[in-house]
Amino acid sequence: MAQQVVKSAGQPGAEDVLLSLEADTLAHSGRLRESREFTRRATDSAERVQEKEPAAMYIALSSLREALFGNTEEARRRATLVLGARQGAMTYGSALALACTGDDTRARALTDDLSRRFPEDTMVQFNYLPTLRARLAVNRGNFSEAIENPRVAEPYELGQTTASVYGWNALYPVFVRGEAYLAAHQGNEAAAEFQKILNHRGIVVNSPIGALAHLGLARARVLQHDIVNARVAYQDFLALWKDADLDIPVMKQAKAEYAELQ
Repeated sequence: MAQQVVKSAGQPGAEDVLLSLEADTLAHSGRLRESREFTRRATDSAERVQEKEPAAMYIALSSLREALFGNTEEARRRATLVLGARQGAMTYGSALALACTGDDTRARALTDDLSRRFPEDTMVQFNYLPTLRARLAVNRGNFSEAIENPRVAEPYELGQTTASVYGWNALYPVFVRGEAYLAAHQGNEAAAEFQKILNHRGIVVNSPIGALAHLGLARARVLQHDIVNARVAYQDFLALWKDADLDIPVMKQAKAEYAELQ
C-alpha cells in the first residue's frame, strides 16, 4: 500500500484515493492521528485538481470515524464542513456522524432531506435511511424501532455499491442493529449481528466498524454472562489496536471494561 501511495504521487484521481484508503486502514487499527494526516493529504490532493466532491467525501468519512471512536466535538466539526454537499453519500456520512454524537436535530434534518431528494434511490431508501432512523431511535431509547428499521436493508446488507470506492453502505445497518440490541440488553441477538460483520471481513474491509465489531461482540458476550469469550473478544480488539492512540475515547472505555473482567 505504501508503495502504491508513492507511485500515485501527483496522479489526479489516483493519489487522493490511495491516500484516503490509507487513512481508513490506519484508523482501522486505531492510529487516528496518522489517519487524520492522510485524510488531510487526500483532501488537499483532490482540491488541487478541482475534485471537490471527493475532497468533501474524505472529510465526511473522517467525521464518521471520529464519531464512532467517541471524539464528539471533532466529529461534529468535520461533519459541519460538508453539510452543504448535495451528493447523497456525503449527506449520509455527515448525518450518521451527527447521529452517533447525539446531535439528533441536525441528523434528523439531513435524514429528512435525503428522503425528500432521493425518493427512488435504492441505496438511500433501503440502506442509508433505515440505518439513520435506527441510530436516531437508539438515541431516543426506542430500541424496538431501532431494531426493526434496518430490517428493510436485510436483503441488501451484504452487498456493496459499485458506484463508488467508498464503503458507506457495507454492513452499517448490521452494526447499528447490533448497537440497538446492546442498548436493549439482548446479548444473544447483539452477538449474532457483530459476528456477522466479523464473518464478512471481505465486505467491511478497513471500515471502522470492522474493528469495532470485536468490541461490540465483547459487550454482547458480557450480556450473555459468557465471561470467557467476552475476554477473548476484548483481547481481539485490543490486539488489533495494540498501536492505537491511547487518548481515543472508545479505546479508554474498552480497556476499562476489560479490566473489570479480570
